[in-house]
Amino acid sequence: MEKIASFTIDHLRLEPGIYLSRQDVDPASGAVVTTFDLRMTAPNREPVMNTAPIHAIEHLGATFLRNDPEWGPRDVYFGPMGCRTGFYLVLFGDYAPMDIADLVKRMYQFIADFEGDIPGAAPAECGNWHDSDLNAAKWWARRYLDQTLSCLDEAHTTYPQA
Repeated sequence: MEKIASFTIDHLRLEPGIYLSRQDVDPASGAVVTTFDLRMTAPNREPVMNTAPIHAIEHLGATFLRNDPEWGPRDVYFGPMGCRTGFYLVLFGDYAPMDIADLVKRMYQFIADFEGDIPGAAPAECGNWHDSDLNAAKWWARRYLDQTLSCLDEAHTTYPQA
């Protein structure tokens, strides 16, 4: 069986950043679909995020993206990586990491500043509504903003070569 592309990235050298994970053409529409790796922690070198803040980030990020007037119609998916080191953002269109940097900064600023009830985090709206931690989500969002998104460069937008 062929190894999928994301398993060929050297996770021992990967740093937090915004990476172009893959681009495909949707066979149904013919549209280009771009998947981004929003890496929030250094894999295998920093602690992973717990599920409760990940869940809160997922709800807040998806709500922000789908309500963005420019990017909302292009949003296909925003959700966590199984390894709990970041998120995938899937968009219709052909984009590079710096094309979406402002969008990602605005999204994480929204999460860092969010007050109130997390959208969709009620028993009738979510299958695991109680596993959510807004304060920890805000901490992770602030960390990603301050330590990564505020100083994006080629080393944090280009996968390390094996």
